[in-house]
Amino acid sequence: MYTYNVTISVDDSVHEAWVEWMRTEHIPEVLGTGMFVDATLHEVLVEGDSGTTYAAQYRFRDPEDLQLYQQLHAPGLQAKSAAKFGQKALAFRTLLRTVEMFQAPTTPPNL
Repeated sequence: MYTYNVTISVDDSVHEAWVEWMRTEHIPEVLGTGMFVDATLHEVLVEGDSGTTYAAQYRFRDPEDLQLYQQLHAPGLQAKSAAKFGQKALAFRTLLRTVEMFQAPTTPPNL
């Protein structure tokens, strides 16, 4: 499994509108491309000068899915974001590959 991670620094002046847009428009539109299995929106808990940082993570199975997404869908979706929020929501992207997943035991160890 792979994760396409988009980290976004959101200015306080657009914070509420941006979160609502992500929940109701952008993430559903990205998932609607059919290239991703699911998505998660995280708030990054760091102290900064201004704004809030988020990580939107989209999981996918095959690197070809991400390649198609980047060719066919990403330019238009990124343009929509830039038109709506401009420099008030700045993003950078990383690609993660799951090496191994671990599960917590069903019963906690005796402490």
